Amino acid sequence: MDLVTPDIGLIFWTTVSFAILYFILAKFAWKPILGAVNEREKSIKDALSAAEMAKQEMASLKADNEKILSEAKLQRESLLKEAREIRSRIIADAESEAMDKANKLIESAKTAIENEKSAAMKELNNTVVDLSLNIAEKLLTKELDDKETQLQNIQEILENTKLN
Repeated sequence: MDLVTPDIGLIFWTTVSFAILYFILAKFAWKPILGAVNEREKSIKDALSAAEMAKQEMASLKADNEKILSEAKLQRESLLKEAREIRSRIIADAESEAMDKANKLIESAKTAIENEKSAAMKELNNTVVDLSLNIAEKLLTKELDDKETQLQNIQEILENTKLN
């Protein structure tokens, strides 16, 4: 049982060495240890506040990014709408221009047809006049005594002259 019951001398020397150790630690080690602990605590608080600020900044950046993204989408839609309008305008202008050209071509074709028709009618009139003059000339050169001979002569001239 000697091991369980400490001796008075052992208690005394343990107390003295503990007091000396406490005095040495209090004199030289507690202030640096407590300073390091306080500094560590302060750096942890600073890191936590910096992390909180970074979190808030990230949330702000995320909101800004979403705002910029929505603005970009709106701008894209606006540009696409404008491009569609320009395309429609260009197509309408091209169709209008094509219709104008087609109408001009039709009008010029009608004019050309009318001119050709007028020229053909003039030529037909000239031919008829020439034919009539030839018939009249031949009739005058033949005997004009009786009507039956005149009708026979006209029939003969018409058969000899063909309108081609």
